[in-house]
Amino acid sequence: MGETAVTFNRVVKRYGAFTAVDDISFTIEKGTLVTLLGPSGCGKTTTLRLVAGLEHATAGRIEIGGRDVTALSAAERDVSMVFQSYALFPHMSVLENAAYGLRASGMKRGQAEAMAREKLALLGLAGFESRLPSELSGGQQQRVAVARAIVLEPKVLLFDEPLSNLDAKLRRHVREEIRSLQQELGLTVIYVTHDQQEALAVSDRIIVMQSGRIAQDGAPRDLYERPANRFIADFIGDANLLPVTLRRTAGAMAEVTLGGLTLVVPHLGAVDGPAELAVRPQAVRIGAAEGVEATVVKAAYLGSHMEYDVTIHGLDAPIFVMDTDVAHPRAPGSRAILAFELTGVAVVPPA
Repeated sequence: MGETAVTFNRVVKRYGAFTAVDDISFTIEKGTLVTLLGPSGCGKTTTLRLVAGLEHATAGRIEIGGRDVTALSAAERDVSMVFQSYALFPHMSVLENAAYGLRASGMKRGQAEAMAREKLALLGLAGFESRLPSELSGGQQQRVAVARAIVLEPKVLLFDEPLSNLDAKLRRHVREEIRSLQQELGLTVIYVTHDQQEALAVSDRIIVMQSGRIAQDGAPRDLYERPANRFIADFIGDANLLPVTLRRTAGAMAEVTLGGLTLVVPHLGAVDGPAELAVRPQAVRIGAAEGVEATVVKAAYLGSHMEYDVTIHGLDAPIFVMDTDVAHPRAPGSRAILAFELTGVAVVPPA
């Protein structure tokens, strides 16, 4: 276990009768990138603001670097935030924006600008120092905002939906830059997003929130392949949620029946009887030699793969399947044999 950078101990945040954050506890290790993920209104941004000191806890304890900061102001917490809007000063140059925090803390102009130049160069912005924010692309503005934050050398760097203003192609590029920078500099980062793909791509750990509580906390692969409940399976990526009968369990595995097919799959606390099987689209093999017979209902070509909706006897809802074989597409109405991989399939209890 590494050094702890942030600790939440039974933290609650209420606004009148409304509880935005409901008795949550977690720790974040130094040098890791942890994402707070969840739908709108789940409490993730409030949690980030509680770390930053922009909101104060109604109950509980918050520590940063082992120091109790629960009652401290934002200026006393040694954290920096990169806002969704970047919050750059339009009348200031790139260099002035990057040096602003140091100048505001009383550092002399020459020293502040030297440190800002160093961080701008690190982020690939050498030569842009004299430009105004309006003369930069969205991705470049994002990097200026990051430079302004990291020049303060905070204990924790906070990102609030940092890619939401970028187009899809640039979003992927900038998220890779953020992850690379975090790893190279060993930064401790708390990153808020509602985008599941973004969270899976950048995180060491993901804390999924639902209605102000932590629904699941773990590595991206664990959340994707072993969702703790129906909500996680449905929220993290695509998942088929299929009704099955759980016959018996042996340790972490359970025997279930699906359309006449018997499967032995991981279970996450479900009990014998009716249950739900979470099946990732990539975990379904269409055209297998053995399995259960299915009928293709819909087919769509997406360049790198095919997407199918298929039905099997005894199930009302279709099963969503992704297949990399684009050379031999299957037509609607055609029949095929389905089989299921062990990875990406699990019995889940209700949320």
